[in-house]
Amino acid sequence: MAGGNVPDHVVVVGAGFVGLSTAWYLQEAGIKVTVVDRGGVASGSSWGNAGWLTPALTLPIAEPSIFKNGLKMMLDPASPLYIPLRADAKLLRFLIGFAWHSTPKKWEEAMRVFSEIGATGLDAFDEIAQSTTAGPGVQELTKPAEPFLTGFTSLSDRDALLHEFEMIEKTGGNVEYELLTGDELRGIEPTLSNKVAAGVAIKNQRYINPPKFMDSLAESVIARGGDIIGAFNVTDVRDNGGSVTVIGSEGRAITADHVVLATGAWMTDMASKFGVNVVVQAGRGYSFTVEPEDMPTHPIYFPTQRVACTPLGDRFRIAGTMEFRDANHKLEPKRIEAIVAAATPVYKGINWENRKEEWVGGRPCTADGLPLIGQTASSRVSVGGGHGMWGVALGPLTGKILAAQIAGQQVPGIARHFNPLRKGF
Repeated sequence: MAGGNVPDHVVVVGAGFVGLSTAWYLQEAGIKVTVVDRGGVASGSSWGNAGWLTPALTLPIAEPSIFKNGLKMMLDPASPLYIPLRADAKLLRFLIGFAWHSTPKKWEEAMRVFSEIGATGLDAFDEIAQSTTAGPGVQELTKPAEPFLTGFTSLSDRDALLHEFEMIEKTGGNVEYELLTGDELRGIEPTLSNKVAAGVAIKNQRYINPPKFMDSLAESVIARGGDIIGAFNVTDVRDNGGSVTVIGSEGRAITADHVVLATGAWMTDMASKFGVNVVVQAGRGYSFTVEPEDMPTHPIYFPTQRVACTPLGDRFRIAGTMEFRDANHKLEPKRIEAIVAAATPVYKGINWENRKEEWVGGRPCTADGLPLIGQTASSRVSVGGGHGMWGVALGPLTGKILAAQIAGQQVPGIARHFNPLRKGF
């Protein structure tokens, strides 16, 4: 072991945003990294997401409005939040915790944590961007929204978002925004329909093209001496006392000094043997791309419909829904149709039948909305995951925290909220 307890070699399991960001920051600390993934770079929820870096919208998933629509909404396959009925002890435990953390008191507690995070995640993106030159460069792929837009079909719907902004201010955060009429919003994005009655323009937000960004980050990790091994299906992780072995199918194995589990919605499967008992539930999101007659130039969010839209150059990504079910379940066409039904009234000039890149990914959710970041009961095993919808925005910050802990460096103070051994659902 180099430098006392600092490992020479770390294996990172998972080549998504969290895994590759962790690898990058470990390299900054002079540590050799090997990244393994059962698919490849961004083969999970990192590929098809909306790609938003939006501190103003990085909020707890569990929140009081869940109780307004109740169980009826959650059981409706066309609703933004869908929970298929089935006997599943893990899901039931998660849902009990989710309901508990949706109470006003618990929501405010979580809001204080997210307000403390603030723009810290963007700072970590900047650190990576300023030191990365591989591929097209992550700096060029991280774009200011100028501004980030939200749309509403009624003023009362907009009031719900403004209430969240008030809570951010109350809990120590800050959001700069401007109210827009429907006509003002259409003046910025002509593809919006007359059904859009009002909007909010949010300043100081960013977005990325997720697949391109991930490819560039992977190239950077490789250029800096790291190895990325795809088609490596991890079946077990063994703490040997002085080392740790990552075992894959077909007898493949890698022994190193430390391992980081950044396995997204599958984290509980491997981390529970190391004392991580908080349930990580797949909150599956869906997306597809279309080509509007007038291509939008800003990311746009419709909070009421839970539809997230991002321009990706020659195509427009439409994403949405939160479906609590097994991460390995097949894509359900009805969920894509539900997004189309929600988005159709607020746009014009889009052929919704001409959809491409239909996708589903299992976003890893915790009941309290806070990720699991840090060392487990084993000094040779760490975890990073459970970010819900915010694995992109918080991926680099997670990597920075993990690398600092593993390398014995000063750890960002925000890490105290993310203890993977905390008690909870």
